[in-house]
Amino acid sequence: MLKSGAAVPEGSLVYVREGSSAFLRTPRGWSRLLVRRTGEGLRAPAAGSGLGQMWVFDEDVGLNCRDVTYVPGLYKIFDEILVNAADNKQRDKNMSCIKITIDPENNTISVWNNGKGIPVVEHKVEKVYVPALIFGQLLTSSNYDDDEKKVTGGRNGYGAKLCNIFSTKFTVETACREYKKLFKQTWTDNMGKAGEMKLKYFDGDDYTCITFQPDLSKFKMTILDKDIVALMSRRAYDIAGSTKDVKVFLNGKRLPVKGFRSYVDLYVKDKVDETGNTLKVIHEEPNSRWEVCLTLSEKGFQQVSFVNSIATTKGGRHVDYVADQIVTKLIEVVKKKNKNGVGVKPFQVKNHMWIFVNALIENPTFDSQTKENMTLQAKNFGSTCKLSEKFIKGAVGCGIVESILNWVKFKAQTQLNKKCSAVKHTKIKGIPKLDDANDAGNKNSIDCTLILTEGDSAKTLAVSGLGVVGRDKYGVFPLRGKILNVREASHKQIMENAEINNLIKIVGLQYKKNYEDHESLKSLRYGKIMIMTDQDQDGSHIKGLLINFIHHNWPSLLRHNFLEEFITPIIKVSKNKEEIPFYSIPEFEEWKNNTQNHNSWKIKYYKGLGTSTSKEAKEYFADMAKHRIGFKYSGPEDDAAITLAFSKKKVEERKEWLTNFMEDRRQRKLHGLPEDYLYGKNSNWLTYNDFINKELVLFSNADNERSIPSLVDGLKPGQRKVLFTCFKRNDKREVKVAQLAGSVAEMSSYHHGEASLMMTIINLAQNFVGSNNLNLLQPIGQFGTRLHGGKDSASPRYIFTMLSPLARLLFPPMDDNVLRFLYDDNQRVEPEWYIPIIPMVLINGAEGIGTGWSCKIPNFDIREVVNNIRRLMDGEEPLPMLPSYKNFKGTIDELGPNQYVISGEVSILDSTTIEISELPVRTWTQTYKEQVLEPMLNGTEKTPPLITDYKEYHTDTTVKFIVKMSEEKLAEAEAVGLHKVFKLQTNLTCNSMVLFDHVGFLKKYESPQDILKEFFELRLRYYSLRKEWLIGMLGADCAKLSNQARFILEKIDGKIVIENKPKKELIQVLIQRGYESDPVKAWKELQNKEEEEEEDESDKESAPATGPDFNYLLNMPLWYLTKEKKDELCKQRDSKLENLKCKSSSDLWKEDLAAFVEELDAVEARQLQDEMVGLTGKPLKAKGGKPKVKKMQLTEIMPSPHGIRVVPRITAEMKAEAEKKTKKKMKSSISGNQPSIMDILAKKKAAPKSSKTTSKEGSLDSNAETVVPKKPGPTKGRKVIKRQPSYSDSDSDFGSKPSKSVAAKVCTLPHVIAKHSWFCHINFGGHKTSEGRKRTIVCVMGCFGRKKVAEVESPVRQLSLLDTEKMGEREVGVCAVPGCRFGLIGVNNSLTSDTEVRFMLSVACLCSDSLFIS
Repeated sequence: MLKSGAAVPEGSLVYVREGSSAFLRTPRGWSRLLVRRTGEGLRAPAAGSGLGQMWVFDEDVGLNCRDVTYVPGLYKIFDEILVNAADNKQRDKNMSCIKITIDPENNTISVWNNGKGIPVVEHKVEKVYVPALIFGQLLTSSNYDDDEKKVTGGRNGYGAKLCNIFSTKFTVETACREYKKLFKQTWTDNMGKAGEMKLKYFDGDDYTCITFQPDLSKFKMTILDKDIVALMSRRAYDIAGSTKDVKVFLNGKRLPVKGFRSYVDLYVKDKVDETGNTLKVIHEEPNSRWEVCLTLSEKGFQQVSFVNSIATTKGGRHVDYVADQIVTKLIEVVKKKNKNGVGVKPFQVKNHMWIFVNALIENPTFDSQTKENMTLQAKNFGSTCKLSEKFIKGAVGCGIVESILNWVKFKAQTQLNKKCSAVKHTKIKGIPKLDDANDAGNKNSIDCTLILTEGDSAKTLAVSGLGVVGRDKYGVFPLRGKILNVREASHKQIMENAEINNLIKIVGLQYKKNYEDHESLKSLRYGKIMIMTDQDQDGSHIKGLLINFIHHNWPSLLRHNFLEEFITPIIKVSKNKEEIPFYSIPEFEEWKNNTQNHNSWKIKYYKGLGTSTSKEAKEYFADMAKHRIGFKYSGPEDDAAITLAFSKKKVEERKEWLTNFMEDRRQRKLHGLPEDYLYGKNSNWLTYNDFINKELVLFSNADNERSIPSLVDGLKPGQRKVLFTCFKRNDKREVKVAQLAGSVAEMSSYHHGEASLMMTIINLAQNFVGSNNLNLLQPIGQFGTRLHGGKDSASPRYIFTMLSPLARLLFPPMDDNVLRFLYDDNQRVEPEWYIPIIPMVLINGAEGIGTGWSCKIPNFDIREVVNNIRRLMDGEEPLPMLPSYKNFKGTIDELGPNQYVISGEVSILDSTTIEISELPVRTWTQTYKEQVLEPMLNGTEKTPPLITDYKEYHTDTTVKFIVKMSEEKLAEAEAVGLHKVFKLQTNLTCNSMVLFDHVGFLKKYESPQDILKEFFELRLRYYSLRKEWLIGMLGADCAKLSNQARFILEKIDGKIVIENKPKKELIQVLIQRGYESDPVKAWKELQNKEEEEEEDESDKESAPATGPDFNYLLNMPLWYLTKEKKDELCKQRDSKLENLKCKSSSDLWKEDLAAFVEELDAVEARQLQDEMVGLTGKPLKAKGGKPKVKKMQLTEIMPSPHGIRVVPRITAEMKAEAEKKTKKKMKSSISGNQPSIMDILAKKKAAPKSSKTTSKEGSLDSNAETVVPKKPGPTKGRKVIKRQPSYSDSDSDFGSKPSKSVAAKVCTLPHVIAKHSWFCHINFGGHKTSEGRKRTIVCVMGCFGRKKVAEVESPVRQLSLLDTEKMGEREVGVCAVPGCRFGLIGVNNSLTSDTEVRFMLSVACLCSDSLFIS
């Protein structure tokens, strides 16, 4: 009907009988009115159709939200007149007042404003005065033009006309100063009768007043009731708050609202949050068209909003536009603070917001004539509302985030509670691996014990033992490895963790339930949990994780001795029928030291529960009291210890904990004390504190040892075991990786899975860009490429490897004789570290994350490292080194200390094409393609496509992408920076260069030069040890050769007859003639370097172990009696030893380096030749007989020669960011937020006994052969001086140059506690007196374990080594660091007269990072 009524004139009112509706024809189409047709004619909806809670203003209460009953039509016609008055402010900025009068008794409402009046002039076309046209005729309005941008509430003029239609009396009075006239006219009978129009001359201020009496009968009302009056009154307050700079009066009283902010206070007045604090309102006015307030809502999402003074009670897109900005920012904060909680969605954040919006929007649209919901899209608002960071910061701090987090906790708890059952079940379903106790869940459940085992094999052991103790009181459940650390786990992890959910179900635990009293334990299915794991560090970790699980959720259970452990022997020794079990290694070592002929006992190691037999299991369970160890709660120190071990917030405390452990262990080794242990023969309980500090700490330390390499060889234990096995096998042929892994496990007692061992072998052999600069094993097969970062390696069953030809040049076999080898399972395994000729930790880099510490060191160039070592040998400082990766064609630039930027290579081929020929280190080719180029090609939800196409020409070793894009896009990308746009730059930060030093102590290094220097000092010392060993060995060998040569001569001359003589008689003859027992063997025994023979040599004829050994003479072959062999032995005797004695330690090192570099050049040449053969192809036979080489398409995979290389940009912002990080690091270091390892250690050092000296710390290696001279600066006050490579004369008031280091000499002081203490030579410059004379003092001081102080009166003279006896010496302290040496590090001077200078020389430790001078 409406479609066919297109010809109906605009302004016509059409009634539809079937729908009981009325429609108004407008210029934009038909508009439905809030009326209905009844038998009495036109009516509005009946009273009561507007139901629900609304904000209203009651005189006695103020602004409040309550249930109201109202007629929407009546409310709306009043609102239209009110909004028209507010709109006048947009037409006339000078408007300052609106007066509203609501008279329920006389049923009269009036709205007055002092804005510009309606033009009192006759319309040129309609020939009717404009006020009468606007309010008295349906066809008219002043806002019909949709192209005109207006920010008024009315659009087509229907609202005011409808007010006239639904009023018994409607009066318009307007004064227009422009036309000097005042207009007044009254309509009655629902606009059916128009009264006489009155015109007067007027010369005052403009105003407009609309007065009407609503036709209450049409709204089925008799009076203006309390609800409608309260609603209209609230709208008066709305106008006061949403219309700027306008005073609003209601019934003659000015409303106490001064702007939008004070209006919002009416809503939140006397309201508090869940903690009782007053709601905090955040307010901002981004621009003249927007005003926003925000506070916390506890009733779901709430909004109060206005569009051009219209109250949009249902909100709309303007509210969503503002709310979405706030939600986006808040959800970022919530996610950071709720990393491990329930996932939070935007609408859930919105439910905690109460938002107030006052907006002026151009030509707003609504979903109905009631104008409750604004539907205009944000792009058409005509303005933007960008909330500032200050507003967002305020939003974060106004209580919304805390409310969300509380809700998250509540929701998480609700979900967790669903996983628990408040009812105790006698039978558990759905956990097939549980062997339940028969009494679990019934009235005797408190006496039941659940045995948790480490895996199925341990469960089998426990089930065997249950045959002794019975099944009624014991249940068994196997754990699948390590359980989750619930203290730091996310809610999702906990909810999805089957292991934890099964445990809760089996035991009958309930989250957040307090098990304080004994009665509450009866609700559980089991009264105790017994943990049964392997007796290794990983077993200790499983115990700790279970303790942490119970402590975090139910700390009260620990007070009931709820947890126990079942221990099994780690070693058993047996002899005849006697058997002794040991439950810890230190206990076994103690027995071994106290037992004579302990080698005659049979020793068996039990590394895992699976080692024990079923028979032994029954023996364990038969003696339950001996094996059952209870955990006893001793107080808050237990809680603190558990938190320390497992909380992420205790990282720094955990560092100190581990440092103290390492220091304590070193002290025990130094003083020959046994390691502390928990489990002895009489142990039956232990505290949680003891468990954490004596057992779990072993796992944490082992975790660091497995994850962080040694400075000396750059290897982790697993890698060292592989290298040890390869050296021992000494394979000349390739071997399968899988087979080598088996050999490693056998020869080096590797106790973990072989899968990880195979990956270790593969990693040692990888040589693609970003892996090893120098691979110790050869990759024979597919060991992975840069395409996938090594993940594309073939199965270990199909690939082969063998030692690199460089391996034994890096790790000379001669050094094996001076290394300390370890023993495991009574088997000699790898050394504590190898000592290569260059620091491999710098060559191949290192990465690892342990407990408390992590390590990250980049790769460096081999030849740069070698050259720096040569410089150090020549007494020069090492040159700075940048990270370097073998075959990497990009660039690495330094941004700041230990901060670098790695750039790939990109070039421009033409205006639409670029070529990417190198990626940043460890950006793998396939990953780059998937994560960078594909999204650029296809676009994402947030970003449009950037490129049009790309082609790939790379190989497994090279990179080449040809990328096509539009000319405009390429120009834009060039302006921003191609490296940045195509993600061809990555940052490399190396602020965590943490390594184990040569004494097994974790140490943080500030630069690669520090690592190089410490390695140099240690390596030089070990060359001295090697030389000493070789001299001794060659001396013994020389004596052996001399004896052999003499024996041959005497045998030839007939002086010795050995035929047909008893062995004892022959030995006696040799002794009488002055022959020595085997000199080589005797020397080895003296050096404690004799290796224990693993083979049974009982068949061989040999001299008694206690008597002389002449086998080296008597076992010589007969051909040794020839003249040639005699001459050869005499020549060997004289040559080798003399050659060795002529060489210094540096000479030996230089020889090794020269041989290594020569072989390195040869290996790299072969590799390059192999690559070129692969590229050019193999020779093919041609018809003429000449070989013909098939050429590959080299140009296809090589970078294009005509491309224009793009130089990577190192911007000022990048450097500023690096500098900012450096300052932040320095600030945290100064403030002590992140103490270094040495800082932690310093806490343990005792204060000095002398008031004139202070305990000082240095960074020199305690085992260095010499100490490089240092030159301190002035000594005014107390300051810290970092050790520098060298000092110039300008750095100090002391003018003399450092003297050369002298060889260490043995200490002869009578009270020194160590047998071999070494003096260190340190030089200091002198002090200028008033006469200008320089004094120089050179002192050799300090010894192992003690400090000395020497005081010398003027005149000052040069001191020699002998002068130390004449100096006044006294003891001032003992260093707490074992293995530390002392040396002179401070000179304190005071001018006592014009010529006299008093020097006090102090000695302090050389084991720290700084020197303290006082």
